[in-house]
Amino acid sequence: MLTAVLLFLPLAAALLLHFTKGGTARALALGASLVEFALAAYAAVQYKLQGAAGFDLNYAWIPSFGINFHVGMDGLSLLLVLLTTFLVPIILLTAFKHDYHNPSAFYALVLFMQTGLIGVFTSLDAFLFYFFWEVALIPIYFLAGVWGQSERRIQVTFKFFLYTIVGSLFMLAGFVYLYLQTGPATGSLALHSSELSAFYNLKLSAAEQSWLFWLIFAAFAVKMPIFPFHTWQPDTYTESPTPATMLLSGIMLKMGVYGAMRWLLPVVPLGVSQWGKVVMILAVIGILYGAIIAIRQRDVKRLIAYSSLSHVGLMAAGLFSLTQIGLQGTVVQMLAHGVNVVGMFFIADALERRTGTRLIADLGGLTRRTPVLTVCFLVMLLSTVALPLTGGFVGEFLLLAGVYQYNAWLGAVAALTIIFSAVYLLRMFQRVMLGPDSAHSETITDLTGGELLIMVPLIALVFWLGLFPNSFLHISEPAIQQLLTLAGR
Repeated sequence: MLTAVLLFLPLAAALLLHFTKGGTARALALGASLVEFALAAYAAVQYKLQGAAGFDLNYAWIPSFGINFHVGMDGLSLLLVLLTTFLVPIILLTAFKHDYHNPSAFYALVLFMQTGLIGVFTSLDAFLFYFFWEVALIPIYFLAGVWGQSERRIQVTFKFFLYTIVGSLFMLAGFVYLYLQTGPATGSLALHSSELSAFYNLKLSAAEQSWLFWLIFAAFAVKMPIFPFHTWQPDTYTESPTPATMLLSGIMLKMGVYGAMRWLLPVVPLGVSQWGKVVMILAVIGILYGAIIAIRQRDVKRLIAYSSLSHVGLMAAGLFSLTQIGLQGTVVQMLAHGVNVVGMFFIADALERRTGTRLIADLGGLTRRTPVLTVCFLVMLLSTVALPLTGGFVGEFLLLAGVYQYNAWLGAVAALTIIFSAVYLLRMFQRVMLGPDSAHSETITDLTGGELLIMVPLIALVFWLGLFPNSFLHISEPAIQQLLTLAGR
């Protein structure tokens, strides 16, 4: 029942928001998101007490076709639900800093997207998973397209929508094929099942798993994204309003990583074994490509977008290392990356609201009048660079160890991400916050109390992940071991 409440509470609040205006809409949206986070925290406590069994909810949805409304949470799902419910209030508080037209609709779409995200992370039925996968696309399309920041927003958003919907259709085709294999070849659909557990038990040939791998992986590769499925990402991140960018980078890309872990590794393990090295190479190429392009960026927000692309490549590489340390690193890095990238985009937004620009060349000498902003910026940046004692370090260390176990040469190349990220991020910080004074040096103001209310939880989680990673690793460990067992590792 708790899983159902987590799933439908933001949807109910989103529907109520259409009947509210102004401050009432803000209060309702924020209140619902905080209640949702409190419920997720309670679920974490219950998980430690009774395990995953208490979160399973399974009702016949379309019984004649073997399709169930089956949701549940293990340690892996729980951590991503916690990340989602933790970040959504922060994203809403960021939205409150802007005067968006029709704010009730804007906040309702954020909560509607939260429903889709939690649905993806908790679905245990293939068609339910696909349903929520598409549900999560609808609100972000309107958030980016209607409230975008430039005349190119429609073109950019349509490209993102097209990439995502095409990849999703490939995944749906793969699910339909798997569904048809779960029952007897008698023409009776009643005995077919779209349950994830039914897919685990299929005896598919190596040839079947080979092409099924690419059908299913297409959707996940686009959503992460990894090279060369990434071309929608920089423009969409840059042109979208900051809350939409935070949703895309902080949470939505985790759908692709989670999907690959939950639906790809255990369902088509022979396909993963056959094509894993290809994906690993693409991921490492993405690490270098994103980092090199980030070095050349002049726009703060665009630089962060390419930095995110590079770090996602490392997550994908760790995932396909098929080692326990690599998969655990993927889990920790999903959490750390979500926190880091939301914090970085918030800083970029704060700078733009104060100066009217995101161009690095137009900024400089800001730190004298903004000591608090400078410290917050530096903490988030150093976690992104993977400084020890931060969450970014724990995640990247485990990921690189996993890639190195898979292949020492690939591990060595992937490790260049730490050097490259230090180059482009520290250089950006030096030019924006230090360096010669700019036209904004004497007029810029420091973070307000409301803005600190956003940054303090993010910074606290950065150090919690860095100092006490076992509090998260213990939660995900049983689920990771089960996935590796199902994948034949």
